[in-house]
Amino acid sequence: MGNSVMDMQALQGKDLPWKIFTETRIDGVDGEIVGLFGVFDGHGGARAAEYVKHNLFSNLIRHPKFISDTKSAISDAYNHTDSEFLKSENNQNRDAGSTASTAILVGDRLLVANVGDSRAVICRGGNAIAVSRDHKPDQTDERQRIEDAGGFVMWAGTWRVGGVLAVSRAFGDRLLKQYVVADPEIQEEKVDSSLEFLILASDGLWDVVTNEEAVEMIQPILDPEQAAKRLMQEAYQRGSADNITCVVVRFLGNQGGASGGGSVVSVLFGCLSEASRLDHHREPFSVSAAEKLLARRCFFPHAPRSPCNQAMKALQRRK
Repeated sequence: MGNSVMDMQALQGKDLPWKIFTETRIDGVDGEIVGLFGVFDGHGGARAAEYVKHNLFSNLIRHPKFISDTKSAISDAYNHTDSEFLKSENNQNRDAGSTASTAILVGDRLLVANVGDSRAVICRGGNAIAVSRDHKPDQTDERQRIEDAGGFVMWAGTWRVGGVLAVSRAFGDRLLKQYVVADPEIQEEKVDSSLEFLILASDGLWDVVTNEEAVEMIQPILDPEQAAKRLMQEAYQRGSADNITCVVVRFLGNQGGASGGGSVVSVLFGCLSEASRLDHHREPFSVSAAEKLLARRCFFPHAPRSPCNQAMKALQRRK
């Protein structure tokens, strides 16, 4: 895998974080180090979002073509996870659903997939680029797909599938499943020196902050925790009333190689985070918790030049 270091911070917003979930996972698959990041915004309760958080990435990395045909594996994993969720649900949870915005790093490829209106935006060469499309029922192609399947779109405060749901693709939503599919749209980006950072966020951010504004706001902020806090604070100041979850992944290159001449990939995220002033329900990390997080999440943590190793030494000095 090419030389790159990622730094990520996920923060949840001012309301109780009962319906929005994040998942970050670093794993090894067929000799490749892969990073998986996701934001899942539930509706009709938390059940669907929580299920997707716990199962989507596991289904993906177990897919036999995860490395050889990653796009097909992502599509299959989305649909399989949706199918299994629907099988697991009872009538009391028939309205539960969830969006998903995910980013999968495999080698020097970044694959972004989504259903619903949680959005992914990258900063490349200083420019804001949306790498996902919000799935709304009034989009021409989405509306046509829904109507071809026998459904309808109507205005009820906003455009809604069957007058009910404001997104046209999602996990769950059993009663609308014929029309509200979990087929992801997937976009691939190359990880190179021009790729600065990625933002994954729920619609509570994007309803009040444009892609360009978000990128401009946090481009000078190297600490992803502070970047995520800055975005959330701005969204609240602009009147966002929704839950907000924001994941910032910063790509940093040329951090040194392994002793054998190969590349080292390290991942640091949230290990020294304090509770956000905007969120009274999130406990701060303790030193011991941070150590456990580093041990679990960092690759090559004991390599002398590894940022993970440096962070661990800093933790030891704090004791």
